[in-house]
Amino acid sequence: MDNSLLVVGSVAFDHVQTPAGERDESLGGSATYFSYSASFFVPVKLVAVIGEDFPQKHIDMLKKRNIDTTGLVRQPGKTFRWAGSYMQNLNEAETLSTELNVFENFKPELPESYKDTPYVFLANINPELQLDVLNLTRSPKFVACDTMNLWINYKKPQLIKLLGKIDLIVLNDAEAKMLTESDNIIKAARAIQSYGPKSVVVKKGEHGALLVHGDDIFTVPAYPLETVVDPTGAGDTFAGGMLGYICKSGKTDTMTLKKAMAYGTVMASFNVQDFSMNNLFGLTEHAIEERLQDLIRKSSLHEFVNR
Repeated sequence: MDNSLLVVGSVAFDHVQTPAGERDESLGGSATYFSYSASFFVPVKLVAVIGEDFPQKHIDMLKKRNIDTTGLVRQPGKTFRWAGSYMQNLNEAETLSTELNVFENFKPELPESYKDTPYVFLANINPELQLDVLNLTRSPKFVACDTMNLWINYKKPQLIKLLGKIDLIVLNDAEAKMLTESDNIIKAARAIQSYGPKSVVVKKGEHGALLVHGDDIFTVPAYPLETVVDPTGAGDTFAGGMLGYICKSGKTDTMTLKKAMAYGTVMASFNVQDFSMNNLFGLTEHAIEERLQDLIRKSSLHEFVNR
C-alpha cells in the first residue's frame, strides 16, 4: 500500500527576531517545516521552487529524511525570503519584509511519479495554485490544505472553490473568524464545513487546537513549555505531524484524527524550542512517543472525573 504524502508550498530563508535572539538566513518555508515533520511518519514528496542561492546541503538533508525532492525545482534568481519579529507577541509575527523572488512566478508542476500520491497537503500558497496542483493529481484518497489572511482577503472566491474539493483544512482562529465573519470559533468551523471539508482544525497557539469533524468536536491542549524560543513554522510542523500520522494510519475516522492532532501538537512543541528547524534535526521517534505520552498524562481529565 502506498502511504506517501505529497506537499506543495514554499521553501524559504527566514530572518527572525524573538526575545531569545535573532537569526538570519535560517531554513524556512511552509513546505520545508511540513515535510520534515511529516517525514517522521511517512515518505514525503515535495513540490516547491528554490533559487540559485539555495545550498545543496539543505537538499541533501531533506533527502536523508526520506523526502523526495524530485519536485523541488531550482530556477534562476534568489530563493524566497521572509523577515519577521516576535518581540511584541510570541503568538503572532510582525512581518518586517517579504521578498518573493523566484516564488513570485511559481507554477507548480507534478512529476509523473507524484500524481498518484494518495495523501495530499496543499500548504499555505495562493489558492489558485493549490487548485492547479489538485487538478494535476489522480483521485487522491485524502486532501488537506492550509491558508492565511492574505488569501482570505484577496482570493476568497478561489479559496471557497478549493474548500469544495478538500477533506480537511487547517487554519488559525483569527483566519477562521475572518473567513466566515463569525466571532465564535465553533460557529466559524461549522460554517467552513458548509463550504465542503468534513473536517476543520482551528489552531489556537498556546491554547491548543480545535477539531470539528462531522458532528464531533474535540480539543487538544498545547504541550506545556516554560520557554518558547521561535514560533516560526509551528503551524506547518503541527500540520506535518498531523497529516503524517493520518497517512501512516491509512484511516480518517474520528479517533484517528484526534490522535493525529496530538502528534501534531507534539511535533510543534519540539519545533518552538529552538530557532528554525534546529530542534527537529536531532529528533527521534522515541522522543516523539515519550512526549506524546507526557502530553496525554498532563491533559487527562478522567483521573478527576471518575473519582
